[in-house]
Amino acid sequence: MRIGMIGTGYVGLVTGSCFSEMGNDVWCVDVDAAKIDQLRQGKIPIYEPSLEAIVKRNVEQKRLHFSTELKEALDASLFVFIAVGTPPDSFGAADLRYVFDVARSIGEQMESYKIIVAKSTIPVGTTLQIKEIIQRALAKRGRDDLDFDVAFCPEFLKEGSAVEDFMKPDRIVIGTENNRTSEFLKELFAPFTMRENRLLSMSIPSAELTKYASNCMLATRISFMNELARFCEQVDADIDEIRHGMGSDSRIGSSFLYAGIGYGGSCFPKDVKALIHSGRQAGMPFSLLESVEAINQKQRRWFFEKIKVYYGGDIRGKVFALWGLSFKPNTDDVREAPALDLIPWLIEEGAYVRAYDPVAKDNAEKELIQVAACLEASHEERLIFCIDNYEALCDADALLVLTEWSLFRRPDFDKIKSCLKNPVIFDGRNQYSPTYMHERGFIYQAVGRRLDP
Repeated sequence: MRIGMIGTGYVGLVTGSCFSEMGNDVWCVDVDAAKIDQLRQGKIPIYEPSLEAIVKRNVEQKRLHFSTELKEALDASLFVFIAVGTPPDSFGAADLRYVFDVARSIGEQMESYKIIVAKSTIPVGTTLQIKEIIQRALAKRGRDDLDFDVAFCPEFLKEGSAVEDFMKPDRIVIGTENNRTSEFLKELFAPFTMRENRLLSMSIPSAELTKYASNCMLATRISFMNELARFCEQVDADIDEIRHGMGSDSRIGSSFLYAGIGYGGSCFPKDVKALIHSGRQAGMPFSLLESVEAINQKQRRWFFEKIKVYYGGDIRGKVFALWGLSFKPNTDDVREAPALDLIPWLIEEGAYVRAYDPVAKDNAEKELIQVAACLEASHEERLIFCIDNYEALCDADALLVLTEWSLFRRPDFDKIKSCLKNPVIFDGRNQYSPTYMHERGFIYQAVGRRLDP
């Protein structure tokens, strides 16, 4: 198969690379010439396990091509995937300008039958708007004779395991208008469903809403557990014990029942906001999702206030070691990461931060470079990025664990204790056993965990 992938962001790059790994010829297009030049050399702009090797291999074997020219991909391909960003606008709605710009350009440049597949996360009705934009562009050229079909195929990729998710999907959802398009897409995705047919074909509106509904359901589970965890601390219950009790119910299951300091990343916050906005536009407000969003924001502030309460409300001059800048492990993505809220709050209250993350330091530094603009002390004095997790502990009053990277799960607690001024840990990801930490002499503050007497 011959595939055009418009957009080389997280979704487009992973999807295009994995398609090429299955023997397809793929043309990935992006307007960023510097990024395209890097990709041609096998260098990828994101951290994602296994992706760099796949890109290099398929570039070398000439199955994976990178270009800044849309026409090149259109002329070479039958399938054309739209995988550009749909960031939230100031009202929380999905910003569709890039999607519509691509659709317009496709209509202006296509010369033969194409299957246009929207891969970006888009509100209900957007795929048919893409169709109308292409039709108008073709009519303007006097090329109404050109046939094309549209479809929607949402991505279900988890950052940190995206390659595995694509290669071994738990489901593939395709929304189409006719059987012809459905059959073409079934053939395209057949190599990924050979052991078990996990392909679900449905209408385009249903497919569009399936993507939002899935992410919003998972965000709801997280927010429920986070609010429950706060209640646990009031009644001397343990959220981890409750998680096991709930998860053993087959109707509930164990996934996404971990309490912490809130969800982040590029999907959950954006998709919750977008569905809330769509509901309001349709006159059907999602009051539940509005609460989910509010709970998520409150959770981070609650954790920060928990730290302040321990120090009697005054953290001026305190030094905090901070482990984890990315919103989740195995990615350098810091979008909506808890650290991006906690660090400014700490600094604004007069504290100092010594931060470490295995891969997300550069991205976090770009986001946080403006933090010290309104502060008396310089950025360099208030916030230091360290080269390893133990260096961050030096002369710190306490350790904050904000991302559950695997190297933080079984650290050298004796070394932690010797480096810290005081053996205090605020664990926003519930990585350790309260009983074990108590026995080792730590003052351990987690999220909804029952503390030892």
